[in-house]
Amino acid sequence: MVAAAARAFLVAMLIALPAMILPNVRPDTTQIAALLALVAAVLTFVEYISEYPSLIEFRDAPPFNRMRFLALFVTVLLMSLIARGATHPTPVTLSISQIGHSVGQAMDFPFSPVRLMVLVAPADAPAPALDLIRALAGLAYLISLSTLVVFVAVVRLLDWPIRKGAFNFWVNLPLFDPTTGGDVLYRLKRDSHFNVALGFLLPFLAPAGLKLAEAWGAAPNLIDFQPLIWTMIAWSFLPASLIMRGVALMRIADLIEEKRRRAYAQAELQLA
Repeated sequence: MVAAAARAFLVAMLIALPAMILPNVRPDTTQIAALLALVAAVLTFVEYISEYPSLIEFRDAPPFNRMRFLALFVTVLLMSLIARGATHPTPVTLSISQIGHSVGQAMDFPFSPVRLMVLVAPADAPAPALDLIRALAGLAYLISLSTLVVFVAVVRLLDWPIRKGAFNFWVNLPLFDPTTGGDVLYRLKRDSHFNVALGFLLPFLAPAGLKLAEAWGAAPNLIDFQPLIWTMIAWSFLPASLIMRGVALMRIADLIEEKRRRAYAQAELQLA
């Protein structure tokens, strides 16, 4: 219960972080952030206190979810500090802003995802707003790529997820029904390829979707700090999370295939 409560508190802190750090937040925005933080905390607590999860995948296969949460928390914290420094500069925010602007400039080249996100900005956006969008996009994309590289290294070098024990398929993949849709191995590989492909394409497709939403008047206001931060989070974190899930599913498929191969070999020896 203590571990579940701690996780719920951290998730609530993550969602409320921009509203706590950013200046001049409207009262209704603070109330919405508090409500969302409370709902997310309750869902997290229920998921982790129950014996079998219903939504969260890889609950008992660390560090998959821990890496994703840490990357998300660091991204939200740094972007909130950079946005705060745009109006209320301090030595800390200035240092982080310089790093963010340097990363954004380095990753802002033709046809890059960062360049596409900068082009999503309103046509009348001032130069400081464009610089802020570039800095946040570059920083968020760099953190997501770094998280992905670290996870692939953990899978390949540290023998995830079986280094510390057996992998429970039913607990760690509650949304995957192995009784429908044919062979489990084929479905795992198919889902893995789909997740990796979609995660690779989303950073390029999302800006086009935002431009289309802008034409319909439904795009988020990228000049306002909070919509800007959460848009950057969705744009950078969701694709990285999909690719990580694809890599994890392929790893599980490899483990199942290896187990089948050993079982077939053992059966052949017994028949011989």
